[in-house]
Amino acid sequence: MNKLLMPYHKGALQLKNHLVMAPMTRSRAIDNLPNQLMADYYTQRSGAGLIITEGTAPSPDALGYSRIPGIFSNEQTEAWKAITTAVHTAGSKIFVQLMHTGRIGHPANLPAGARLVGPSTIKAAGDIWTDALGKQTYPEPEMLTSDAIAAVIEEFVHAARNAMEAGFDGVELHGANGYLVEQFLNPHVNNRTDEWGGNITNRTRLAIRIVQAIAAAIGADKVGVRFSPYSTLGDLPAYDEQEVHDTYALLAKEMNNANIAYLHIGMSAIIPQKTFDAIRGGFNGTIILCNGLTPETAEQALHAGFADLVAFGRAFLANPDLEKRIAANAPLHQPDYNTLYTPGPVGYTDYLSL
Repeated sequence: MNKLLMPYHKGALQLKNHLVMAPMTRSRAIDNLPNQLMADYYTQRSGAGLIITEGTAPSPDALGYSRIPGIFSNEQTEAWKAITTAVHTAGSKIFVQLMHTGRIGHPANLPAGARLVGPSTIKAAGDIWTDALGKQTYPEPEMLTSDAIAAVIEEFVHAARNAMEAGFDGVELHGANGYLVEQFLNPHVNNRTDEWGGNITNRTRLAIRIVQAIAAAIGADKVGVRFSPYSTLGDLPAYDEQEVHDTYALLAKEMNNANIAYLHIGMSAIIPQKTFDAIRGGFNGTIILCNGLTPETAEQALHAGFADLVAFGRAFLANPDLEKRIAANAPLHQPDYNTLYTPGPVGYTDYLSL
């Protein structure tokens, strides 16, 4: 595993190795506040050159799931400082992933006065867990007005500034997994007829505007974006393959124009080689690849020409000392899927190290 464990240096990304801890919702933030248990969790995994936090809400409306953290209040911003300090002490970098769940949520998970919103009033199929009411079907979201979209962009900027105050090295915009930004990209969920819907230029406008606004506020070298081409997570209907390809080819070029630090490509669906080529050809910055990689396949990916860094999710979840296990060629633990989202340390900070 020669390249995986070697330092990586490109622009502002000065990392001790090529390992990235992928963002993973873990639902341990009681009252949406980061806490000591979360600090322990991230500290245990600070063998990664770069840690990307779990999805973190930039506003009250973005808190679609139970017990996910936010970074929109002063109290939340202060609470994150213990985590960023611990990770930096261990010699790692840490970006916070800003996640607005959009229509994927329920009022029972939102604070008083918050709204379930989306690009349209099309609700998602299926159920969502709420601590207060148990499983609930997804309700119909409120369609964001043009003024409300402008307010959402400002909420992301405010959260990014809070992230800098909290000591993060940067922020990652979550543009995947069927959440708000990707909801705008999908023509079957975004049926708007204004400047935010219709053709590819309009549907990509929100992602581009958020990135531009955050970059202007905190510096482009502190911004990354997660995309997942062809994904249908979050009840996103599949759409024309060529149109998907053109969407992400355009986004890669626009992200390059914005001069951001990285693109984080999650493979929750099969991505054609031509789309990989278009993304790599359009974007000159760092590309992170994440797709159920093993140490062996990750090492291969680093030599294949697309990925500069590789991200591990489940492997880091169950192996807090993943970098040591890779170095020692030691076996990897498997996650306990029954405790992924339960409160408390079980299945969170109790995985054994070498």
